[in-house]
Amino acid sequence: MATSKRRRNSLTRLIEDVVDDAKDLVDDVVDRAKDVERDGRKAVRRAVRDNGDGDRRSDDSPREREMDDLKSALDDLTAKVNRLAALQAEGRKPNP
Repeated sequence: MATSKRRRNSLTRLIEDVVDDAKDLVDDVVDRAKDVERDGRKAVRRAVRDNGDGDRRSDDSPREREMDDLKSALDDLTAKVNRLAALQAEGRKPNP
């Protein structure tokens, strides 16, 4: 019968296990972030490459209209954020 070594429980072993698990978690998160970054770059490259083919699509294509709508919405949101930041900055100023 094979006897397995029993691991002694101690505070240092517990800390070691926690640190090892934390390292594994960080490694997994970094790997996932690399994958997301790579996929994001690939998607941007594809979008830029597809938008560079002006001969194949007309300016009134649904994709172009959607892009224009998104740009407009982004401009509106940017203006709102800037206005809120200005109001917040005014609220922080001490009254004379």
